[in-house]
Amino acid sequence: MRDPYQVLGVARDASEADVKKAFRKAAKTWHPDQNKDPKAKERFAEINAAYEIVGDKEKRGQFDRGEIDAEGKPKFQGFEGFHPGAGGRGGFGGGQGFEGFSFGFGQDGRVDPSDIFGDAFRDAMGGRARARRAPPRGADIEAEIVISLRDAAEGGQKRLHLPSGRDVNMNIPAGIRDGKVMRLKGQGDPSPFGGEHGDALLTVRIAPDERFTLDGDTLRARLPVDLEDAVLGGKVRVPTLDGEVAMTIPPMTSSGRSLRLRGKGFPTGKGDTRGDLIVTVEVRLPDGADDELTALMQKRRDARV
Repeated sequence: MRDPYQVLGVARDASEADVKKAFRKAAKTWHPDQNKDPKAKERFAEINAAYEIVGDKEKRGQFDRGEIDAEGKPKFQGFEGFHPGAGGRGGFGGGQGFEGFSFGFGQDGRVDPSDIFGDAFRDAMGGRARARRAPPRGADIEAEIVISLRDAAEGGQKRLHLPSGRDVNMNIPAGIRDGKVMRLKGQGDPSPFGGEHGDALLTVRIAPDERFTLDGDTLRARLPVDLEDAVLGGKVRVPTLDGEVAMTIPPMTSSGRSLRLRGKGFPTGKGDTRGDLIVTVEVRLPDGADDELTALMQKRRDARV
């Protein structure tokens, strides 16, 4: 994978806030549900993988120090303290070979490691039989997934492309919240010792919505209303997560007035109940000149003098 800083388009000294901002912008741009480019899925996975490194303080430090690569895998650092001994033999320390070690050979001529390292070797290994029965599992992987506000409200099955490169189906519960961590069993890294795969820990992020702002269970929206409807009142069409509905505007409604549509907000997580939708009115003036309206407003101004 490319340098994660280049993938996110940030400098190496970028702040955590700038990194998160760049990630959300890139994820929104390349989300496969939003972008129909054939390479969107691959690009989206690359962005998630890059943020897994740069967005994690510990992993970012390890990458900057050269301890892990762009995929989060440890880099080979060599064997500390191991140097060739005299005569081409391997040794520990300053080229002293294996002097001071006592090797025990069995009848078949093989070296028993416990004869070299003692009981500590057997304790660390835990016995060959036990190691075979319970090999270490693979490491967990962490990533963020970005879903739309509507997907978060409705839930359902979603096809995801994991940083590991695998595609999986995940059931998203209706009303899931931003920051919720979901565990996908067995979708992490494989065990190098033949054990079970690790898990995938996915943090859900809800993408910003052009129409609504989420505030707990409440949705908030701004609604442009024509001047005549604001003055005379009447029915207007209001967008909701389920489609447009009719709403009555009272006569003489001022800009900034908020009206409530009950049960049209975000799922509460308690049965099928939902929060409310708060609609803030924005009075919209006619485009261009309107002689009749201008004359009426002049008349009202003159009456106040």
